[in-house]
Amino acid sequence: MPFDPHAYGLEVASILALGGDGERPMALAEPVCISEDARSRIAAAKVPETLRAGLYLYFGCWKEAHETAQDIPTREGSYWHAIVHRQEPDAGNAGYWFAQVGNHPVFAALSTATGERWDPRAFIQQCERARDTEAVRRAQALQLLEWQLLFDCCAR
Repeated sequence: MPFDPHAYGLEVASILALGGDGERPMALAEPVCISEDARSRIAAAKVPETLRAGLYLYFGCWKEAHETAQDIPTREGSYWHAIVHRQEPDAGNAGYWFAQVGNHPVFAALSTATGERWDPRAFIQQCERARDTEAVRRAQALQLLEWQLLFDCCAR
């Protein structure tokens, strides 16, 4: 399914337009905020906190993504929190937060897309091992799909 940033409203689409319209591969580890304009627009956006966490994460604004996600007392908040720690990288903390998520509906879509049962802890390890260009590319593609699916889930 193609990701359509306009499905989330003009404000979200205009923010995502600052960084690849929701299609830009994100760093697997140690992200760096790619847009100060996006950072300030996300802070001012009239969006649910789950979308705010996802937008910060997408733009590599790690500190803001972490602060936002840790204050969301839902499975989606825990999911964003887990991804933030996976990118930190802090595999143990990411695993803890994925345990809080439980079996999320996004896992079924990821299983369909990959052709195998989605295991977030195995993906943490895949990201940890991804050091060569092809492995990084594959992991980034999966991470982007995961982000898109969770973002869409949070928007609904």
